[in-house]
Amino acid sequence: DVPIKNIERELICPICKELFTHPLILPCQHSVCHKCVRELLMLNHEDSFDAGSECSMPGSPRSRVPSPSMERLDRLVRSGSISSPGWRRGSVTPRVTTIPCPGCQHDIDLGERGISMLFRNFTLESIVERYRQAARAAVAIMCNICKPPQQQEATKSCMDCKASYCNECFKLHHPWGTPKAQHEYVGPTTNFRPKVLMCPEHEMEKVNMYCEVCRRPVCHLCKLGGSHANHKVTTMSSAYKILKEKLAKSIHYLISKEDQVRTQITGLDLLISQTEENGQLAERQANEHFERLFETLQERKSEMLRSIEQSRNRRLDHLRAQVEEYQGMLENSGLVGYAQEVLKETDQSCFVQTAKQLHTRIQKATESLRTFHPSADPCFDEFVLDTSREETLLKEMCFGGVPDPPLIDLSSSKVYNEASICWRLSDDHLPTDHHVLEYRRWVQSPSQEDGEDSGVWRATDRVYGPSAVVCDLDPNSLYAFRVRSCRNSMFSPYSPEVTFHTPPAPSFGFLFSDKCGFSTERLILNKRRDTVENVAGMAFLLAADRVQTGSYIGLDYIIGDTGISQGRHYWAFKVEPYSYMVKVGVASDSKLLEWFHNPRDTSSPRYDHDSGHDSGSEDTCYELSQPFTLLTLGMGKLFIPKTSSSSSVSTANAPPGDPGNRVLPLPQRLGICLDYDACRVYFYDADTMRCLYERQVDCSGTMYPAFGLMGSGKVQLEEFITAKRLTF
Repeated sequence: DVPIKNIERELICPICKELFTHPLILPCQHSVCHKCVRELLMLNHEDSFDAGSECSMPGSPRSRVPSPSMERLDRLVRSGSISSPGWRRGSVTPRVTTIPCPGCQHDIDLGERGISMLFRNFTLESIVERYRQAARAAVAIMCNICKPPQQQEATKSCMDCKASYCNECFKLHHPWGTPKAQHEYVGPTTNFRPKVLMCPEHEMEKVNMYCEVCRRPVCHLCKLGGSHANHKVTTMSSAYKILKEKLAKSIHYLISKEDQVRTQITGLDLLISQTEENGQLAERQANEHFERLFETLQERKSEMLRSIEQSRNRRLDHLRAQVEEYQGMLENSGLVGYAQEVLKETDQSCFVQTAKQLHTRIQKATESLRTFHPSADPCFDEFVLDTSREETLLKEMCFGGVPDPPLIDLSSSKVYNEASICWRLSDDHLPTDHHVLEYRRWVQSPSQEDGEDSGVWRATDRVYGPSAVVCDLDPNSLYAFRVRSCRNSMFSPYSPEVTFHTPPAPSFGFLFSDKCGFSTERLILNKRRDTVENVAGMAFLLAADRVQTGSYIGLDYIIGDTGISQGRHYWAFKVEPYSYMVKVGVASDSKLLEWFHNPRDTSSPRYDHDSGHDSGSEDTCYELSQPFTLLTLGMGKLFIPKTSSSSSVSTANAPPGDPGNRVLPLPQRLGICLDYDACRVYFYDADTMRCLYERQVDCSGTMYPAFGLMGSGKVQLEEFITAKRLTF
């Protein structure tokens, strides 16, 4: 066994970072403290109120989320669930039941009943209690009956009485021959959980089944007519056995790989030390590089400042000398005063001897007055630096190296007439400036010449997000895509190339019609009208007395709200694997009127030419061109009708043991192409664009996309098919 003290990290709530207290299991299977879920709900409630209060009447009192009463809380604790914060019916405050899961970061919708729909994680709660006891080993649990100072240490805890007893008190309160003697007791504990887990939706019912779709325990009422009516369920004992075996095998596998894990831990420790050393080395090298840059800049700065100072001193000397020279031209000072004194000389020979040189100087001074020009320029424009180029270079200095290449997300990318390509970056990537998506049409052979598109990579404009849309793709063509990131003018390597096959025809946009023949009793259509679900409700039970051997409840049909009267069109959709039986294809308006106005609740399967039964009458009729074609899907399989002279079947992925290779695995996405002018319909695997089946169809009237559901089932149209209609 693993020491209980070694698992503390698994017992910490991701929100409060403390040991779990009354942990609740979210629909995503992560556990969170009850108080933390309440605080998240209250926080979201307050945020939504603040967002909507601007539109409310001024002065309206702010409603607060009341706490559940202790009596209500205790009752729900005994039943195995916890009540959510309540809202008054008719309150103007919006009811918020969506919280972000701190474990997977997904938004979790708790539904109408909020926290009351969540199970308490009693197993985790028991483990936390054992951990607390191990952590405080010296602190004993005392008997709840003994009174101080004679209070004894508890030796047993009764799960029915929810109390701890010493040996004497236990014997006293659980005497032999009384009902209390049959109570369940365990070792001393403070964690009393209910003996039977009750359904949080139907509080008086015990959970006895496990829903494989929602991955949670349910009661028989949940399966009979509740939210799990169309879900696949199994018995609790079977789920317990399967999950326990899986968990035990997984644990055994991990234990058997302990040496490998220790080796990997050693390798990770080595990587940690190398990361620390290399990080310190990178810091030292970065410091050295910047120090050299600083030194170079400092040298250039000193040289420039020295040149400026020398030029300034030289100019000042010239200007000051010019000032002194001009001051000498003033009367009674300098040159003028000296000349006036020379004029006083009366000896002619002495005067001539001195005046000649003086006259030359006077002439120069006179000339300088006529053509005055400063001896130095006070402007230092030659020392003004333009460092814009250097600043740009410094800003573009790359410190992160070449960015890692992104990876194109195949599950999120979709290709029709337009391609929506999504990609993701590595978890530890540095921020990038932009991305460039490139694409080309795949060249089938070297001799193929299709103009500038064939084999030539074409690039989109700069993309600043994790996705891009490429328009105007050719139908029925194979395209390759790749993407790379750019940071600081450095491009990453290209991502691995991925290929997508465009549909054979332009996409046909439509939504499910809620008017023509739509059954509101068994079909549920969402508000966007892009998803339809069949629910076996009360109407199905009321019709049960008409179900006899060899008969079945009729299909519930739903069609698209737009018809086709010419050209080639393609649409795609997804059928949930748990669907019991779904028929998909096309039907004419005349055939739809016949179906909708002649209901047959107990029809023989032989009536439908595409029922999947191998009757002789079916084979005879199937050769004829009918105004409809429906392909049968169900229980994760796709059933191909019998091959005829007017149809062709692709069976590359069919099971080798299947007679006639008529049963294929259900594709994740199915596509249908109707060529109205050629009177032919094609069924495709929408992921690989491989044609699974095709046949002739009578297109004498307006053709509609048709879907038929029986039993539990769900069909969802592709977003690209519905996007054009939803924007109108």
